[in-house]
Formats: sequence, structure tokens, C-alpha cells
Amino acid sequence: MCRSSLSWHRCLSDGCSHACRSCYNEKRKVMIKSTPINIKNKRASFDYEFIDTYTAGIVLTGTEIKSIRMGKASLVDTFCYFVRGELWVKNMHIAEYFYGSYNNHAARRDRKLLLTRKELRKLERDSQTPGFTIVPTRLYINEKGLAKVVVALAKGKKEFDKRETLKEKDARREMERYFKK
Repeated sequence: MCRSSLSWHRCLSDGCSHACRSCYNEKRKVMIKSTPINIKNKRASFDYEFIDTYTAGIVLTGTEIKSIRMGKASLVDTFCYFVRGELWVKNMHIAEYFYGSYNNHAARRDRKLLLTRKELRKLERDSQTPGFTIVPTRLYINEKGLAKVVVALAKGKKEFDKRETLKEKDARREMERYFKK
């Protein structure tokens, strides 16, 4: 039994016989909890040293958020830039929604990121120093069902830094193998 705005009614196995708000919210909570989406930019952690990270909202169309919920997005070769005090992400690939119509979104378009004014000013100031850039590191869906992007203020690694990172990773793997036996 669930309570609609008018009276108590008996739910069908799939939900309500009509669209009451309480049953819709229950279905939405179950859907969000059952599908954790976490898309990472693994190459960024190899190429850059992260100085500071920020969690930003992202402006999306309806078909884009549906594609992200299906896991059809990629952060490879993405970067962020400023235009008139606003932070934008470039080259983020969100596949066209399979069930979309003729007004489906473009797969690689620039998308606006949402941060507080204070965070935007700090990021813009810090990114203008030579050698620093802003890189998206992770795209995920939060508990409310909203898409969020974790961006990092990053400094590029030199070739020997990358080799050192690989050596450390191999050493950790060897230790794990040794202790597993």
C-alpha cells in the first residue's frame, strides 16, 4: 500500500497504477542506488601530478545524462579552459543516446562546469601559472542522481617522473604478490 495525494491505493507489482510522487521517488532511489557510475581518467594520473581537486556540476542535456547513466562516456584527452570567468570542459566524449531521436546531442561538444565563484577565481588564478593546467579526473553520478565531475589543478610530469611512478607501481605489485603467497 502506498499513499497518493488523494487516497490510499494498492500498488501494482511494477509500481503505482498512476503517477503519484511517493512511488516515483521510491523507484528513483532504487534506480540510483543500483547503478553506480564512476568513469575515471586513468591517463591523467600518469601524465600529471595533482595539486588540488574540486567537485563540479556539469550542464547536460537530457540525452547526455541518460548516456552517462548507461556508462557511455569517456574522459580521455579532456581538458578544461576558461571563457569569460566560466570553466568549460573540452573533448569529453558522451556517446549519442541509443534511443534518442533526431534532436540527439553531439558526442564531443564543450560543456560548462559549475563551481562557486570563489573556486572559479582561485582555479583561474592558479592555472595561469606556467606548467599548470586543469584536468577532469573522474565523472560520477551522486546519490541525488546528478552528474558530477572531479577536476584537478595539475602540473605536468617529466619523463623521468613517469618512469619513477611505474617503478613504484611495480614494486607495490611485487610486494602484494609476495605477501599473498
